[in-house]
Amino acid sequence: MNKIFIVEDDRSIREELAELLPNSGYEAEYLTDFTDSKAKILAAKPDLILMDINIPDLNGEQLLKEIRKETDTPVIMVTSRTSETDEVLSMSYGADDYITKPYNPTILLLRISAVLKRAAGASTSVQTYNGLQVNDAKGCLTDGSRELILTKNEMIIFRFMLDRQGNIVTRDELMTALWDNDEFVNDNALTVNISRLRSKLADLGCEDAIETRKKQGYILR
Repeated sequence: MNKIFIVEDDRSIREELAELLPNSGYEAEYLTDFTDSKAKILAAKPDLILMDINIPDLNGEQLLKEIRKETDTPVIMVTSRTSETDEVLSMSYGADDYITKPYNPTILLLRISAVLKRAAGASTSVQTYNGLQVNDAKGCLTDGSRELILTKNEMIIFRFMLDRQGNIVTRDELMTALWDNDEFVNDNALTVNISRLRSKLADLGCEDAIETRKKQGYILR
């Protein structure tokens, strides 16, 4: 049974999670005293950590940064913040996923299951693209010396295209992939995500990695 460690200072939310997780087949532990949180979390040896950003003592992002110095245990940030800046910052500190309050409990459980599956497979398979290692758990690409952090939407798009490398991927297919991952975006937002992904890939030396085919879609070369 996977152990989930809850780092949440809102008592009602904490208790809801402590009830939801065992009812869904997980063991749950949580903090009530946030003094020396890092040591308490590491001592529990959880399989996954649910961490709020706004917590006493160290904020969640700083605590995550400290935890990452000691362990690669998967972390999902649970927060009321909704800006992309917060998402990118959390992912750059080593978060594996990011979900905002109020969240649908079913969606949260799906995210937990997906992150645990990725973590379980990360040690057995490493995929590459043009010499770059693809780290699903951290949501990044690396060439060994530099690390490129992708947002959740960018990673979904990149992964979808990588699995179909060399073939045309339509905008409708990408929109469906994002929808299936509970990441609804409109057509304009998809264009923005594609543009940012293309720019980030160029920063790691993959110029013109994504080719646009008018009225057809995109090809990852």
